[in-house]
Amino acid sequence: MPAGRRLLVLDGAVGDWLPPGWQVVPQTDGGLDARLAAAFAAAAVLAPDAPALLVGMDTPQLDAALLAESLSPARRAGVDAWYGPAGDGGFWALGLARPTERVARRLLLGVPMSTPGTGRALLDRLLAEDLTVSRLPVVTDVDTIRDARHVAAEAPDGRFAACLRSIGTAREVTG
Repeated sequence: MPAGRRLLVLDGAVGDWLPPGWQVVPQTDGGLDARLAAAFAAAAVLAPDAPALLVGMDTPQLDAALLAESLSPARRAGVDAWYGPAGDGGFWALGLARPTERVARRLLLGVPMSTPGTGRALLDRLLAEDLTVSRLPVVTDVDTIRDARHVAAEAPDGRFAACLRSIGTAREVTG
């Protein structure tokens, strides 16, 4: 996916798994709401006035095609935020056309995380701020083995599906 910058907010050490072209900042302490707000604040410092899209690590089926149309320059005009709902009531993506620490904190701090109402609470905040929100497709995020199997079936040729198959095969051989 074309991007002006690629930022990874990471809790831990960078390994040789990280592709070239990524900038890494350490994840802050605190609850998920505070860590997400801090990620947007870091993005705003690194590239003031540039849009930022935060995507969770639990959507391995995500590919550029899913985002390309919604984030194309023609579709970005007039959009203040992008919201990607997850099938379980959470969200898998949040984008801000003009992220700032203040806006990110106002939108995210206090949103109950990891509940069936998390996504709705976030969307309500976006709308309460009178932001023009572009909704991304509903995606399954991986929270359980059932989710993992569903996601692997959606993208059977991907690395995630291959890894899941290898784990299953290893279990069958050793179990």
